Amino acid sequence: MVNRKENFGLACDMDEFWVFGYGSLMWNPGFEFVEQSQALVRGYRRSLCVRSWVHRGTEQNPGLVLGLDRGGSCRGMAFRVASDLWHEVIEYLRERELVTNVYLERNLSLQLAGGRSVKGVTYVVDRNHTQYAGALDAVAAAQIVHEAHGRSGPNDAYVFNTLAHMKDMGIRDHWLEQVVDEVERLRAA
Repeated sequence: MVNRKENFGLACDMDEFWVFGYGSLMWNPGFEFVEQSQALVRGYRRSLCVRSWVHRGTEQNPGLVLGLDRGGSCRGMAFRVASDLWHEVIEYLRERELVTNVYLERNLSLQLAGGRSVKGVTYVVDRNHTQYAGALDAVAAAQIVHEAHGRSGPNDAYVFNTLAHMKDMGIRDHWLEQVVDEVERLRAA
């Protein structure tokens, strides 16, 4: 049976509910799921493109956190949610991801590790939001990350932790690795 999930704001018929994570959601989803798989999204890339004014920086000296921005592709984790938990999980995700509305809820095509294609809910950066930092090169991102500190600690700890978790999961992100290399260079200088 196909269920129309219009009340979720999703634009398609779904007989399965998948969630795509590209940052901390990959290793800390915070909800029950019945299946998980590495997945690839085309047309979007993982990027330190969201200014953090609270947790990893301040309004005077913002840090950077991850967003899913247009262009390229992104490998992350997809989680399939049991149908009786769809409503609970989407509400949880909205509370977690839409706090300042810097992200937009989208239903994107995912290619799972086995090659199967599914639709999945994810959160992409709103390029019109004041917290959108734009497309930064690795050197510029590293400079910001190196200098910022917020309520949840230093910005570089967030980036290093993210990369360590991704490596543990077998997910590479060459741009993020370049940012970490640049931050280490700044630390040594």
